[in-house]
Amino acid sequence: MNYPFFIARRYLFAKKSHNVINVISAISMAGIALASFALICTLSVFNGFHSLVQGLLSEFDPQLSVVSAHDRFFDSDDARLDSVLSCGLVELSCFTLEEQALIQYGNQQQVCMIKGVDDNFHDLTGIEGLLRGNGIFMLKDDVCDYCIVGAGLMGRLGCGINPVRGLSLYIPRLDGKSVNPLNPGQSFNHAKVYSPGVIFMVNQEKYDENYALVSLDLARQLTGRSGQASALELKLHDGVSLRQAQHRIAKMLGPDFKVLDRVQQQPDVFKVVKLEKLVSYLFLSFILLIACFNIIGSLILLIIDKRTDAGLLESMGATRHDIERIFILNGVMTSFVGAITGLLLGVIAVLLQQHFGFIRLGASGSFIVDAYPVVLKVTDIVIVLLTVLAVSYLAILPIGPLSRKLTSSTPA
Repeated sequence: MNYPFFIARRYLFAKKSHNVINVISAISMAGIALASFALICTLSVFNGFHSLVQGLLSEFDPQLSVVSAHDRFFDSDDARLDSVLSCGLVELSCFTLEEQALIQYGNQQQVCMIKGVDDNFHDLTGIEGLLRGNGIFMLKDDVCDYCIVGAGLMGRLGCGINPVRGLSLYIPRLDGKSVNPLNPGQSFNHAKVYSPGVIFMVNQEKYDENYALVSLDLARQLTGRSGQASALELKLHDGVSLRQAQHRIAKMLGPDFKVLDRVQQQPDVFKVVKLEKLVSYLFLSFILLIACFNIIGSLILLIIDKRTDAGLLESMGATRHDIERIFILNGVMTSFVGAITGLLLGVIAVLLQQHFGFIRLGASGSFIVDAYPVVLKVTDIVIVLLTVLAVSYLAILPIGPLSRKLTSSTPA
């Protein structure tokens, strides 16, 4: 019979002979509940920001992007790429080519990243949901080439959504010749492009401040990379598992290519979010450890209060190890009840914030979202519960030898 557990449970809820023991035990339990509450809420907020950023980028970045593992560019007529497009997993595909360029409007010049895309780019991504203006998504027609710039880049150029003049694009030639100071224009490929009456706004500085969309043909013409691409962007059929498709396509292409999902396409952005989440978790776990040490004080008072009971149990055949287990289990139960209470309150708070958005980020319209985004994950609940139990057990473990000393002088 596991009688130490039943005695520890009785000590947890039974009234002590000294009221101060109940007060200290309740304070310890409340401290653990508060730390658990803070942990689950903080982790849920970081999950919310992660999902928010991923949602913003999902309208610009593809589900999967195939890039060269060794170089910035690859041949778009590679037979291995054809096998991927015919494997039955891919609904839409689009070759893209990115390169730095100088964009000029009037007297304003800015270095930007041009992204040449196929005509079906707007079907493969959600770019049309990011467009602002009265025009349409269009990159070329029979008359001229068009360019769709980011909202931040438009502001730096001062061209507006409908510029009255065309924009000029300049990219250095690939022949490697040095710039002729008498006629520097000979060292650059140049093209005149016009706005279709729209800009895009991803609400990410990397894109809004630096990117300009042009047709793939124009990008290849400006860079001199005919038949090449920097990425093959893929949209999968509905119902196809992203992870399984990524693994299968990577196996088909071999080590010369990398297949990246949306998180892997933006490693810096999501690494920052994960690092902040980890630091917050460690910081709050340290606070949790301090809260767990409060349990030691209540256990010491409990041991002193129950010295007579310990002597009686020992005279009835209980071992010192069993008596130690009683007080250790009592401390673990205190932590467990506090953790469950904090987690329940935290889950309720997260769900309320998720549905009603009580905690606001600021004035309406000042941020991308009005309220703090939160996403509750079962894995976070399990992690918090295991963290509380592990930290509390490590903090309470020394109470065993201490209980032996405090009860050793108990009269028989």
